[in-house]
Amino acid sequence: MDRLIIDGGVALSGRVLVSGSKNAALPILIATLLTDDPCLVENCPTALRDIRTTARLLESLGKKVDIEGSSVRVLSTGSLKTQAPYDIVKQMRASVLAAGPLLARFGLVRVPIPGGCAIGLRPIDIHLKGFEAMGARRIADQGDIILSAPKLKAAEIRLRFPSVGATENLMMAAAAVPGRTVIRNAAREPEIADLGAFLERLGAKVSGAGTAAVTVEGQPRLRGARHRVMPDRIEAGTYLIAAAAARGKVRVQGARGGDLEAVLAALRRTGAKVRSGRDFIELEMRERPKPVAVSTAPYPGFPTDLQAPWMALMTLSTGFTKVRETVFENRFMHAAELTRMGAQIAVSGAAAVVAGVERLSGAPIMASDLRAGAALIVAALAARGRTVLQRVYHVDRGYEAVERKLAALGARVERAR
Repeated sequence: MDRLIIDGGVALSGRVLVSGSKNAALPILIATLLTDDPCLVENCPTALRDIRTTARLLESLGKKVDIEGSSVRVLSTGSLKTQAPYDIVKQMRASVLAAGPLLARFGLVRVPIPGGCAIGLRPIDIHLKGFEAMGARRIADQGDIILSAPKLKAAEIRLRFPSVGATENLMMAAAAVPGRTVIRNAAREPEIADLGAFLERLGAKVSGAGTAAVTVEGQPRLRGARHRVMPDRIEAGTYLIAAAAARGKVRVQGARGGDLEAVLAALRRTGAKVRSGRDFIELEMRERPKPVAVSTAPYPGFPTDLQAPWMALMTLSTGFTKVRETVFENRFMHAAELTRMGAQIAVSGAAAVVAGVERLSGAPIMASDLRAGAALIVAALAARGRTVLQRVYHVDRGYEAVERKLAALGARVERAR
């Protein structure tokens, strides 16, 4: 099992290029189920395990998937299946997004109910209520949800919470349903806008993607398309936070400052100098960060996916600060590992109080999930001495070639078995 060995205490300096967004690429790849025509998805982070799992999902449903570099070509091989296999869904919750395209096209889909994961239960009831508003019926059978609708209809849908997955699932279903569907209280993440752009290229009419009200005018037949995935704002934010923790000056190329306004504002309050342009963000940090409290929230709030790296940064701050998690109910599992490195953190329910320390110390540590792993890397880069991070496969779900990119910034990091 792979490990990362990090000798910390080195200021980061240089340039790093962000990959295409995993969170945008996954629904876009699944949206290719809406058409029998060829689709080409470019700037896709194809080295990531979740992307490879999505390719396997598409092939299990009847597509042919060719991966070359950062491009993914999806082709038809004949009729599609309407049942997602459990052995794939249990590996990646985003597999449930196949429900929308298949239900809209064939009037029937069977998907396993996704189980819990390390960061919380994340129920799919918001997805299901949206499909019911479009005329679908559901029954539970042996751990699966069966959705049926002789003919889905366009509808006005109001989500009880701005769920990213539910917004994406309903947008994809609506793209293949003639008429005007409006999704209110929709998720506003930039990845939603990227999916909307892809659905438009397929032939649907989409407006408001990336706002609280998304309108989709579906078409009975959608065509193939070529699309370039947006840059990964979470990867960009992680490298910026790592640079602030380890100090130095880095340029994150390909990143869009507008996608990370809440994070950049918080970084500036810590004392970091931040500058952004059309396709880059630069950060310079020379001193210990000032304490800055954050509370996660749906976009445009502070992203839950950067809460763990932010906590790692705050362990080195000059005072006390609070980190609140409002999106997932169990996302402080990294706190215990950070304390092994000398951090002072007290967790109570959905909040953690962090007392900054002058320095962290390297230690053997273990990632419990993707973003916890990113937080531990941030801490290890700033720590004195050697850190050995186990279960790095969690990190590989969301960060391409993380050791190579960090090494390009001057970090002393290597992968070992």
